[in-house]
Parts: sequence; structure tokens; C-alpha cells
Amino acid sequence: QVQLFESGGGLVQAGCSLRLSCAASGGTFITAVAWFRQAPGKEREFIASIIWSDGVTYYKDFVKGRFTISRDGAKETVYLQMNSLTVEDTAVYYCAANPTSPYEYDYWGQGTQVTVSS
Repeated sequence: QVQLFESGGGLVQAGCSLRLSCAASGGTFITAVAWFRQAPGKEREFIASIIWSDGVTYYKDFVKGRFTISRDGAKETVYLQMNSLTVEDTAVYYCAANPTSPYEYDYWGQGTQVTVSS
């Protein structure tokens, strides 16, 4: 069984940075971890993913080099470094593990709120 716990969200001003963490238990069973976000009134959208075994990463185009996904295998933690935040980045951010299809995952965390003020 895989469990995921996000942390690191908060209220920041536009232009600032945040680093989100996704602590995973059951690491032996993890194949890949992704970050998604959902803004009020909008559909959930994929941000980035990382393959657990080799660290290969994938990004959605809108990231445009502002966000970086990484992992620490020893800590069983995946990070999302977010730079140059804008108001449009305000959303609940979720991590997810073990994809069943490109954007469908078996396990989800509870989410962490990121609010960017102008």
C-alpha cells in the first residue's frame, strides 16, 4: 500500500518561490510520482512526473522551466520546486503515485494549498 503526504504549501507573493514535498510510504511499490494541481472552478491538471527508479522527468508545457520535480530515494520524498510564482499558480497541489495511464494514478495525497497574492 502506498500513502502520500504533501506539505510546503502556503501564501506567498507573486514572483516568490515555494518547494512542495510529497512524502511517500511503501516506496518499494512506487513506479512513478506526479504532481497535479486544481484551481477553483477548473479541472485538475498534470504538472510533472518522475520515474522512481531512474529519475527521468516529464513536464507539462505550461511549466516553461519554472517548476522542477525531483526525488530523494533515501527519504522517499518527491519535491516540486516552484519559482517565479504568479497568481495563476494558485491552486491545491496534489501528488500522486503509480500511473495506470498517462494522467491517471492509483494513489493520491490529500493536497496542499498554494495561494499566490499579487
